[in-house]
Amino acid sequence: MERKVEGKKNEKKKEIIRLEKESVIPILKPKIIMTLANLIELGSDRNEFLKLCKRIEYTIHAWYLLQFEDLMQLYSLFDPVHGAKKLEQQHLSPEEIDVLEQNFLTYLFQIMEKSNFKVATDEEIDIAVTGQYLLNLPIIVDESKLDKKLLRKYFSQHPHENLPEFADKYIIFRRGIGIDRTTNYFFPEKVDMLIARLWAKFLQVMGIAILLSKFSKGHKRQKKDQNEDPKKNDDLGTEPDQEEFFVERIRIQNMELSLRSLLGKITIQEPTFDRIIVLYRRASQKGKPETGIFLKHFKNIPMADMEIVLPEKKSPGLTPVDWVKFLISAVVGLSALAGTLKGPSNDLWVIFAILSGVVGYCAKTYFTFQANLAAYQNLITQSMYDKQLDSGKGTLLHLCDDVIQQEIKEVIIAFFILMEQGKATRQDLDYRCEELIKEEFGENCNFDVDDAVQKLEKLGIVSQDTIGRYYCVGLKRANEIIGSTTEELVMKVRQGTNAT
Repeated sequence: MERKVEGKKNEKKKEIIRLEKESVIPILKPKIIMTLANLIELGSDRNEFLKLCKRIEYTIHAWYLLQFEDLMQLYSLFDPVHGAKKLEQQHLSPEEIDVLEQNFLTYLFQIMEKSNFKVATDEEIDIAVTGQYLLNLPIIVDESKLDKKLLRKYFSQHPHENLPEFADKYIIFRRGIGIDRTTNYFFPEKVDMLIARLWAKFLQVMGIAILLSKFSKGHKRQKKDQNEDPKKNDDLGTEPDQEEFFVERIRIQNMELSLRSLLGKITIQEPTFDRIIVLYRRASQKGKPETGIFLKHFKNIPMADMEIVLPEKKSPGLTPVDWVKFLISAVVGLSALAGTLKGPSNDLWVIFAILSGVVGYCAKTYFTFQANLAAYQNLITQSMYDKQLDSGKGTLLHLCDDVIQQEIKEVIIAFFILMEQGKATRQDLDYRCEELIKEEFGENCNFDVDDAVQKLEKLGIVSQDTIGRYYCVGLKRANEIIGSTTEELVMKVRQGTNAT
């Protein structure tokens, strides 16, 4: 994930975010099955294909059933609501509880990977929160309320690359990219934008902006050098590869000034994380160790507003920038007032205008903060009712279902390509599957061909020839190899019972 700003001097600037294609297939399984089945000409082959899809689904579901049951049993011990009582009933030692915690996290991270969730890195979060969308307040996590032992121990035993700096306290998993658009007048935000531009112009005239810019660039360069390998830096001007795409971020701060845009409705746009899961544990209270592990599941979170999903947030207050504005306004106002009083004629109207300007600007800053605070509280409420999908056990059930659905879709698409288009290398199969998804469903994704081939080989319906190309058996033979599943037998018994 990278960010750049495009646009010539006299043109409107565009803020572009470069993103990697996701491995998740965003199409419903029934739609995939019916669309592919309708592409098969012979009716008999179509029926065999539909039967095969059912058997693939039942078999993959059975593969994961025991693993999911173990995961749910472990989480029942660390459920923030009832887990503590269950642990007491087990009479486990602290060492045994610690082993169970680490086992649960190991299972969870495996499921996250299978569900195509990724751990959000510092770079991704920095790019996400560089802009402002609907949330205009800096949100800070109260780290004293979060446990630091659980995740620190896990990552010491299971090292991960590019972990964020807060990885010992909480983890943010993200998956999928979308677009959120909001149309409104945004009058308070437009006023803030105009004042911010005038303030920047004032600082530029005073020469302060140059000093701040040099300090900011130096600080960012130092941080970048510490966190990144220079050899891995990617020039944003280079051509994108096939695994990337671009999303434009349209913000009020970058809008083109005109009477129509200032007085009329405008549309702002922000890329979203389609799914976010937050994992954390609260800090232990005195004399009472905390054992609950929290899982929060959110949907369609704008990147610039992703602070709303952070755990244990502090109540927002005036930012350092706001206090600096207060102080500078007071100093400038008092200086102007002192200069006026020392003059030969003390004009009361001038003194009144200076005092009114200083007090008015300070009042404006304060009331803007209050408006932003109200908007923040509204966003938090909205996120709880509209954006939060589930928590705890419900989140795990979502994950388990996601894993099964993704695996089934990958296997069915890969088998269909081999059936219809013949032998293919792994690379060719990957390309053909992505092209099929794009042509038939209008979606772009990074198809996980390795996982699909592994599952097909495990099912025994795909093999590899002497030169490394993959080929599949016929539809009828594939159904014979997998055989009748338990679900099919149950359905036959049920149908027989209904018939009698």
